[in-house]
Amino acid sequence: MGLYIVSGASSGIGAAVCQRLIDDGETVIGLDRISAQINADLVTPSGRENAVAQCRALAKSGLDGLVCCAGVGSTFSDVSAIPQVNYFGSIDLVIGLGDLLAMKSGAVVLVSSNSASQSTEMDYVNALLAADRNGIAESLLKITGHGAYSGAKQAISKWMRRNAPDYARRGIRLNAVAPGYTRTAMTADAENHPEYGKAIAEFLSTIPLGRAGETRDIAQAIGFLLSNEASFVTGSILYVDGGHDAMFRPDSY
Repeated sequence: MGLYIVSGASSGIGAAVCQRLIDDGETVIGLDRISAQINADLVTPSGRENAVAQCRALAKSGLDGLVCCAGVGSTFSDVSAIPQVNYFGSIDLVIGLGDLLAMKSGAVVLVSSNSASQSTEMDYVNALLAADRNGIAESLLKITGHGAYSGAKQAISKWMRRNAPDYARRGIRLNAVAPGYTRTAMTADAENHPEYGKAIAEFLSTIPLGRAGETRDIAQAIGFLLSNEASFVTGSILYVDGGHDAMFRPDSY
């Protein structure tokens, strides 16, 4: 069976993905800030370099897949950490492990969000895509935590789409999932937040399928994108959101 690395492996969607892969008989290397096989802090460039180095040491013969689940939410106390983990914490892993993925024609799944399409913070998104550190810092002075989160998710979606053809030529499939509201420890913070709690409750009531997502829902979609059943799927964003995106953007696809 294959060898997979999952970031954000200790909780939430990442933990559910690890369990799905283990149930499928795969070998999984978990990466997280604490309580994982690889412990690394993705907030800083040096932390991401450390993560890549540890991954490379454990996957010298190649990788069958990489799933980037590590992230922090819109209510995180340090807004500047949101793009560092949610955007750079994913693409730096993909770039740093690209040759190992190419060795086994591996698959990558990034975790975007159905909020990505709602972001209007284009200066911020463009600064992320250009790796313009000054532009990112200036943008963060003007936007909310929600703007930092949704903008980072839009940037990760655009990065994936822009790079998927080149990675495909190397034998690597790049895809993303765009979860809707999914119950995790991170979203529990938002539900209990004095500023966001009421809005979250109202938002949940509008999900067409009538419930919030569970981590296993997202893990099943990721499992499909990693599998041979998706061998001709690359450059795609799979919405796993109970129908919310279709409701909000019925004429966009």
